[in-house]
Amino acid sequence: MLPVAILAGGLALRLRPVTERVPKALLPFAGRPFIHWQLELLVRRGITQVVLCVGFLGELIRDAVGDGTDFGLEVRYSFDGERLLGTGGALKRALPLLGEHFFVLYGDSYLDCSFAAAQEAYESSRSPGLMTVFRNDNRWDRSNVLWRDGRIVEYNKRAPRADMEYVDYGLAVLSAQTLQEWRDGAAFDLADVYHELSLRGALAGLEVAERFYEIGSRQGMEETDRYLSARAGR
Repeated sequence: MLPVAILAGGLALRLRPVTERVPKALLPFAGRPFIHWQLELLVRRGITQVVLCVGFLGELIRDAVGDGTDFGLEVRYSFDGERLLGTGGALKRALPLLGEHFFVLYGDSYLDCSFAAAQEAYESSRSPGLMTVFRNDNRWDRSNVLWRDGRIVEYNKRAPRADMEYVDYGLAVLSAQTLQEWRDGAAFDLADVYHELSLRGALAGLEVAERFYEIGSRQGMEETDRYLSARAGR
Protein backbone atom coordinates (compact mmCIF):
# COMPACT_ATOMS: atom_id res chain seq x y z
CA MET A 1 0.00 0.00 0.00
CA LEU A 2 1.09 3.57 -0.66
CA PRO A 3 2.25 5.82 2.20
CA VAL A 4 -0.26 8.23 3.74
CA ALA A 5 0.25 11.95 4.35
CA ILE A 6 -1.91 13.31 7.18
CA LEU A 7 -2.35 17.09 7.11
CA ALA A 8 -2.44 18.12 10.77
CA GLY A 9 -0.71 21.49 10.93
CA GLY A 10 -3.54 24.01 11.06
CA LEU A 11 -4.57 26.43 13.80
CA ALA A 12 -8.11 25.03 14.19
CA LEU A 13 -9.48 28.53 14.70
CA ARG A 14 -13.12 27.37 14.60
CA LEU A 15 -12.54 25.34 17.76
CA ARG A 16 -10.88 28.04 19.85
CA PRO A 17 -10.31 28.36 22.77
CA VAL A 18 -10.11 24.55 23.06
CA THR A 19 -7.30 24.36 20.52
CA GLU A 20 -5.16 27.23 21.79
CA ARG A 21 -2.89 24.86 23.70
CA VAL A 22 -3.90 21.45 22.34
CA PRO A 23 -3.71 20.65 18.61
CA LYS A 24 -6.90 19.37 17.08
CA ALA A 25 -5.33 15.97 16.41
CA LEU A 26 -4.92 15.42 20.16
CA LEU A 27 -8.44 16.33 21.25
CA PRO A 28 -9.97 13.38 23.12
CA PHE A 29 -12.69 11.24 21.56
CA ALA A 30 -14.11 8.23 23.35
CA GLY A 31 -11.29 8.69 25.86
CA ARG A 32 -8.37 8.76 23.39
CA PRO A 33 -6.60 11.34 21.20
CA PHE A 34 -8.19 11.58 17.76
CA ILE A 35 -4.90 10.85 15.99
CA HIS A 36 -4.74 7.48 17.75
CA TRP A 37 -8.09 6.55 16.24
CA GLN A 38 -6.90 7.64 12.81
CA LEU A 39 -3.69 5.64 12.96
CA GLU A 40 -5.43 2.47 14.14
CA LEU A 41 -7.88 2.81 11.26
CA LEU A 42 -5.00 3.10 8.80
CA VAL A 43 -3.44 -0.09 10.16
CA ARG A 44 -6.72 -1.93 9.62
CA ARG A 45 -6.73 -0.66 6.06
CA GLY A 46 -3.30 -2.12 5.35
CA ILE A 47 -1.22 1.06 5.62
CA THR A 48 2.33 0.71 6.96
CA GLN A 49 3.89 4.16 6.41
CA VAL A 50 2.57 7.56 7.54
CA VAL A 51 3.98 11.07 7.23
CA LEU A 52 2.44 13.58 9.62
CA CYS A 53 2.54 17.12 8.23
CA VAL A 54 2.49 19.28 11.33
CA GLY A 55 2.86 22.93 12.20
CA PHE A 56 1.12 24.60 15.13
CA LEU A 57 1.91 22.63 18.32
CA GLY A 58 3.31 19.86 16.15
CA GLU A 59 5.80 18.85 18.84
CA LEU A 60 2.90 17.72 21.02
CA ILE A 61 1.63 15.46 18.25
CA ARG A 62 5.11 13.98 17.81
CA ASP A 63 5.33 13.35 21.55
CA ALA A 64 1.94 11.59 21.55
CA VAL A 65 2.61 9.37 18.52
CA GLY A 66 6.36 8.84 18.45
CA ASP A 67 7.75 6.75 15.62
CA GLY A 68 4.53 4.78 15.26
CA THR A 69 5.84 1.55 16.76
CA ASP A 70 2.97 1.37 19.25
CA PHE A 71 0.52 1.33 16.34
CA GLY A 72 2.43 -1.03 14.08
CA LEU A 73 3.36 1.80 11.73
CA GLU A 74 6.39 3.73 10.57
CA VAL A 75 5.58 7.38 11.31
CA ARG A 76 7.73 10.29 10.17
CA TYR A 77 7.22 14.03 10.49
CA SER A 78 7.36 17.05 8.22
CA PHE A 79 7.25 20.39 10.07
CA ASP A 80 6.11 23.57 8.37
CA GLY A 81 8.91 25.60 9.91
CA GLU A 82 8.77 29.25 10.91
CA ARG A 83 5.44 29.92 9.21
CA LEU A 84 2.43 27.79 8.37
CA LEU A 85 2.38 26.62 4.76
CA GLY A 86 -1.27 25.68 4.35
CA THR A 87 -2.38 22.22 3.31
CA GLY A 88 -0.76 22.42 -0.11
CA GLY A 89 2.51 23.95 0.99
CA ALA A 90 2.83 21.47 3.84
CA LEU A 91 2.25 18.55 1.50
CA LYS A 92 4.85 19.80 -0.97
CA ARG A 93 7.37 20.17 1.85
CA ALA A 94 6.76 16.52 2.77
CA LEU A 95 7.35 15.13 -0.75
CA PRO A 96 10.89 13.85 -0.01
CA LEU A 97 9.36 11.59 2.65
CA LEU A 98 6.46 10.42 0.51
CA GLY A 99 7.89 9.36 -2.82
CA GLU A 100 6.20 9.52 -6.20
CA HIS A 101 2.68 8.39 -5.24
CA PHE A 102 0.81 8.67 -1.93
CA PHE A 103 -2.52 8.99 -0.14
CA VAL A 104 -3.55 12.29 1.42
CA LEU A 105 -6.08 12.80 4.17
CA TYR A 106 -6.91 15.60 6.57
CA GLY A 107 -5.99 15.44 10.22
CA ASP A 108 -9.58 16.07 11.30
CA SER A 109 -11.24 13.30 9.24
CA TYR A 110 -12.17 9.73 10.14
CA LEU A 111 -12.72 7.85 6.88
CA ASP A 112 -13.76 4.24 7.31
CA CYS A 113 -13.52 3.31 3.65
CA SER A 114 -11.40 1.01 1.49
CA PHE A 115 -7.97 2.52 0.87
CA ALA A 116 -7.13 -0.43 -1.37
CA ALA A 117 -10.07 0.41 -3.64
CA ALA A 118 -8.92 4.03 -3.85
CA GLN A 119 -5.37 2.98 -4.75
CA GLU A 120 -6.61 0.53 -7.38
CA ALA A 121 -8.87 3.18 -8.93
CA TYR A 122 -6.00 5.68 -8.99
CA GLU A 123 -3.62 3.26 -10.67
CA SER A 124 -6.26 2.24 -13.21
CA SER A 125 -7.14 5.85 -14.04
CA ARG A 126 -3.63 6.80 -15.17
CA SER A 127 -4.44 10.30 -13.88
CA PRO A 128 -2.04 12.32 -11.72
CA GLY A 129 -4.64 12.53 -8.97
CA LEU A 130 -7.77 10.86 -7.64
CA MET A 131 -10.36 12.25 -5.21
CA THR A 132 -12.89 10.14 -3.36
CA VAL A 133 -16.36 11.68 -3.43
CA PHE A 134 -19.53 11.18 -1.42
CA ARG A 135 -23.19 11.93 -2.28
CA ASN A 136 -23.73 14.67 0.26
CA ASP A 137 -26.57 16.92 -0.93
CA ASN A 138 -25.35 19.62 1.46
CA ARG A 139 -26.15 17.46 4.48
CA TRP A 140 -22.89 17.37 6.44
CA ASP A 141 -20.97 20.06 4.59
CA ARG A 142 -21.42 22.25 1.53
CA SER A 143 -21.33 20.06 -1.56
CA ASN A 144 -18.41 21.06 -3.78
CA VAL A 145 -18.05 18.40 -6.51
CA LEU A 146 -19.87 18.12 -9.81
CA TRP A 147 -19.92 14.36 -10.42
CA ARG A 148 -21.37 13.16 -13.71
CA ASP A 149 -21.29 9.72 -15.34
CA GLY A 150 -18.62 8.45 -12.95
CA ARG A 151 -16.21 11.34 -13.31
CA ILE A 152 -15.37 14.65 -11.66
CA VAL A 153 -16.41 17.53 -13.91
CA GLU A 154 -15.37 20.19 -11.42
CA TYR A 155 -14.27 20.47 -7.81
CA ASN A 156 -14.67 23.94 -6.32
CA LYS A 157 -14.46 24.54 -2.59
CA ARG A 158 -14.33 28.33 -2.81
CA ALA A 159 -17.31 28.88 -5.11
CA PRO A 160 -19.42 25.71 -5.21
CA ARG A 161 -22.16 25.55 -7.83
CA ALA A 162 -25.81 24.96 -7.02
CA ASP A 163 -25.84 21.75 -9.08
CA MET A 164 -23.02 20.16 -7.06
CA GLU A 165 -24.45 17.22 -5.10
CA TYR A 166 -21.21 15.51 -4.07
CA VAL A 167 -18.48 16.52 -1.64
CA ASP A 168 -14.77 15.86 -1.33
CA TYR A 169 -14.80 12.85 0.97
CA GLY A 170 -11.39 13.68 2.39
CA LEU A 171 -9.17 10.95 0.95
CA ALA A 172 -7.12 11.47 -2.21
CA VAL A 173 -4.31 9.73 -4.04
CA LEU A 174 -1.75 11.98 -5.72
CA SER A 175 1.44 11.84 -7.68
CA ALA A 176 4.27 14.18 -6.72
CA GLN A 177 4.03 15.85 -10.13
CA THR A 178 0.71 17.47 -9.16
CA LEU A 179 2.65 19.83 -6.89
CA GLN A 180 5.67 20.55 -9.06
CA GLU A 181 4.34 23.82 -10.49
CA TRP A 182 3.79 25.25 -7.01
CA ARG A 183 6.70 27.17 -5.54
CA ASP A 184 8.81 25.56 -2.81
CA GLY A 185 8.23 27.19 0.57
CA ALA A 186 5.05 28.93 -0.58
CA ALA A 187 1.84 28.75 1.45
CA PHE A 188 -1.11 27.46 -0.58
CA ASP A 189 -4.27 25.43 -0.18
CA LEU A 190 -4.55 21.87 -1.46
CA ALA A 191 -8.11 22.74 -2.50
CA ASP A 192 -6.68 25.02 -5.19
CA VAL A 193 -4.55 22.17 -6.50
CA TYR A 194 -7.61 19.93 -6.71
CA HIS A 195 -9.61 22.69 -8.43
CA GLU A 196 -7.01 23.20 -11.16
CA LEU A 197 -6.63 19.45 -11.70
CA SER A 198 -10.40 19.07 -12.09
CA LEU A 199 -10.61 21.84 -14.68
CA ARG A 200 -7.90 20.12 -16.72
CA GLY A 201 -9.68 16.78 -16.55
CA ALA A 202 -6.72 15.43 -14.58
CA LEU A 203 -8.56 14.53 -11.36
CA ALA A 204 -10.06 11.04 -11.39
CA GLY A 205 -12.80 10.16 -8.95
CA LEU A 206 -14.11 7.28 -6.87
CA GLU A 207 -17.50 7.36 -5.23
CA VAL A 208 -17.65 5.92 -1.70
CA ALA A 209 -20.77 4.92 0.22
CA GLU A 210 -19.58 5.24 3.83
CA ARG A 211 -20.23 8.67 5.34
CA PHE A 212 -17.31 10.65 6.67
CA TYR A 213 -16.78 11.89 10.22
CA GLU A 214 -14.89 15.09 11.01
CA ILE A 215 -13.80 17.09 14.04
CA GLY A 216 -13.44 20.46 12.36
CA SER A 217 -16.74 21.75 13.74
CA ARG A 218 -18.61 21.50 17.04
CA GLN A 219 -21.38 19.41 15.51
CA GLY A 220 -18.85 17.20 13.78
CA MET A 221 -17.03 16.65 17.05
CA GLU A 222 -20.23 15.50 18.77
CA GLU A 223 -21.14 13.12 15.95
CA THR A 224 -17.61 11.72 15.79
CA ASP A 225 -17.47 11.17 19.53
CA ARG A 226 -20.73 9.21 19.43
CA TYR A 227 -19.49 7.14 16.50
CA LEU A 228 -16.12 6.33 18.06
CA SER A 229 -17.69 5.65 21.46
CA ALA A 230 -19.96 3.10 19.79
CA ARG A 231 -16.92 1.50 18.13
CA ALA A 232 -15.07 1.39 21.44
CA GLY A 233 -18.00 -0.42 23.02
CA ARG A 234 -18.07 -3.21 20.46
